Amino acid sequence: MKGTIGGKMTGEVLLDQMKRTGLVPVFNHSDGEVAKNVLDASYEGGVRVFEFTNRGENALEVFSLLAEHAKQYDDLCLGIGTIFSAKDAERFLENGAKFVVSPALIPEISHFADQNGLLWVPGCGTVTEIHQALQLGANLIKIFPGNVLGPGFVKSVKAVFPHIPIMPTGGVKPTQENLEAWFNAGVHCVGMGSQLFNKESLARKDFGAIAKSVSEALDRIKKIRG
Repeated sequence: MKGTIGGKMTGEVLLDQMKRTGLVPVFNHSDGEVAKNVLDASYEGGVRVFEFTNRGENALEVFSLLAEHAKQYDDLCLGIGTIFSAKDAERFLENGAKFVVSPALIPEISHFADQNGLLWVPGCGTVTEIHQALQLGANLIKIFPGNVLGPGFVKSVKAVFPHIPIMPTGGVKPTQENLEAWFNAGVHCVGMGSQLFNKESLARKDFGAIAKSVSEALDRIKKIRG
């Protein structure tokens, strides 16, 4: 990776931070103030890598606000998810994205990311796709949808690709049982969205509750890892 954060290689920093906390929040909201508060709450809870998703007509606008807000945290990496084209990746890179996540394996995004020193995380659902992603230079594989593929899929994949970092996303829950299943299968970290950010807490704008939810999930992951 060409890009740097704090004088270190972007990809190395991101992969290390993802592994250290074990959790990457996945979030989207049309209200920039809500998004900024959720980012703050996630950071307070212990998160150091945060994925905003490209959903909704004003996603770029909200992301731009979020990227500017995130500058106060020297050790926080903010990336963009739900990217389907190099053009979209470029728009978000210009507005502060530090990494790009896709729900699918899209070669043009791989080439763009490589040219711009971005960590690229492709979504894969088969061993063939994972192999292709590795050939394209992926350093982290997003297993998606996680709730459909399950921890058993990850365990089988790790038998074939023991060294590739894997991040399941989609349906991952912050419960002890669910997190144990994923981490015992050998994941690098998990991506978690709606299961982490309680709808009632968001509706009440109770960001303290969100920080608590994030902190508790991170504590469970730490205990599971021993």
